[in-house]
Amino acid sequence: MRLSILLLLICLSAVFSCQEQPKDSTTTIQSVEKPAAYALDGKPLFSPSPSVKLMEKYEQHLANYKNNPTADNLIWYGRFVAYQGKYEEAIAIFSEGIQQFPEDARIYRHRGHRYISIRKFDEAIKDFEKASQLIAGKENEVEPDGMPNAQNIPVSTLHGNIYYHLGLAYYLKHDFPKALAAYQKCLATSNNADNVVSATHWLYMILRRMNQTEAALKVLEKIEIEMPVIENQTYHQATLLYKGITKVENLLKGAGEESASNDALDYGIANWYFYNGDKAKAKELLERILQRKSWSSFGYIAAEKDYLTHF
Repeated sequence: MRLSILLLLICLSAVFSCQEQPKDSTTTIQSVEKPAAYALDGKPLFSPSPSVKLMEKYEQHLANYKNNPTADNLIWYGRFVAYQGKYEEAIAIFSEGIQQFPEDARIYRHRGHRYISIRKFDEAIKDFEKASQLIAGKENEVEPDGMPNAQNIPVSTLHGNIYYHLGLAYYLKHDFPKALAAYQKCLATSNNADNVVSATHWLYMILRRMNQTEAALKVLEKIEIEMPVIENQTYHQATLLYKGITKVENLLKGAGEESASNDALDYGIANWYFYNGDKAKAKELLERILQRKSWSSFGYIAAEKDYLTHF
């Protein structure tokens, strides 16, 4: 009898020990972690843990906003929430900002960007269209970088970013005529080399997808081998490929690492193969992008859309 009771107690102990896992257990964390977004095919997407340096900057911007809730401080607070991969939370912050500062185009621009991150393209388009209305007739301004480049020189503007992201949102819906119009406006906002190569990259791809090869070649006229590009080197490399100056084999050699710039370059090359008739190679490159973890990059999202549409 005593032996039976002892065995029963041992069994009960084993059951409870399996159910009560430590709070820091990997299994427990993974089971309750909320996806940061969902892919276009419904797959849950998770953000990596932010760096200590990023979190220090976030704490600073959070404190700035709490102490002085201006539009500037709200935007920086929202941006650094987004840099942690908390896109829904960032969208909520920008939505609160729009309630407080409904005429500030910058807040619509940043919320629209994060709608793209979570694949809500229609909502993004509404925000960018609203932002474009708010900047009409107003002087353009340089937009400070959240993650400065090596030279710490901002290369983009508010107007340029609004039209760039508006064009991207339309592109991701495969509404190429509207994407074309937006990127034409983007290109008209600035003549610096970084903006020229980035806008030209998208304009060329759009025109080729619209089967307007002659017009696509014409937009490459400003592209040269030597250009003072500060941060958009991959777009520059892609446009040199489109112009026939660089060989595709040279660009494929260094690809494969996890980065937004490699996603952009690989996507440009995949597209180049696609509209030049090599769909098998295009598919291979799209699959390579989709095996990475950089799911919030524009190249990745574009690859996701094209892969689901064409393959």
